[in-house]
Amino acid sequence: MDDQRAELLRLYRRLLDHFGPRHWWPADTTLEMVVGAILTQNVAWKNVVTAIEQLKQAGLLDISALAEAPREQVARLVRSTRYYNQKAERLQGFARRIVDEYGGRLENLLSLEAGELRKRLLDIKGIGKETADCIILYGAQQPIFVVDAYTRRIFSRLGYFSEKVGYDEMQAFFAERLEPDLYLFQEYHAQIDGLGNRYCLAKGPSCAECPLGDCCTYYRTEGKGNDSDVP
Repeated sequence: MDDQRAELLRLYRRLLDHFGPRHWWPADTTLEMVVGAILTQNVAWKNVVTAIEQLKQAGLLDISALAEAPREQVARLVRSTRYYNQKAERLQGFARRIVDEYGGRLENLLSLEAGELRKRLLDIKGIGKETADCIILYGAQQPIFVVDAYTRRIFSRLGYFSEKVGYDEMQAFFAERLEPDLYLFQEYHAQIDGLGNRYCLAKGPSCAECPLGDCCTYYRTEGKGNDSDVP
């Protein structure tokens, strides 16, 4: 396991050298971060940015205002994020839970210990494991390793686990090998998503340009066929 820990840290440093610090999650407030985590499900981040700006302009990046706003208004404002009626319902459900159970103060929820916080977040309709863990890592500023579809794609191609690996198994793989460091966990997740978004695409990955290409099983076996400039 020590060898794999060293390998994971080496991959992290390669990504950090390539992309530089990504300073993720981009948000002006903790509530904005949480709203972004709920809205980003199944949609590109640029669409989330549009929705957040609309909510800001309408004065709805506020727990009480969001909880009390007409559902149709919230849905209209987050229309750019796909499934906007469902996401409006989830946003307002979250806000109402904060009002009803935490005195309208988001920090009363986020100050809970990570395990208890995760359990309570998962009890809120529409919040799954990845969203809950993002809120814990970036909103509550507590170290928990967030994994996602990019993590599965990249690390299965690198040869660490199967493409069919589940969320819990992926998360445990990293959590058992890396020290629970807040900055490391935040930046590693951001670096993985940067790689998946720019190079390690689902179709037509740019293997020859990838900063991890020389240590990638997929590149050695299949990826070179996608790169016309590679001999």
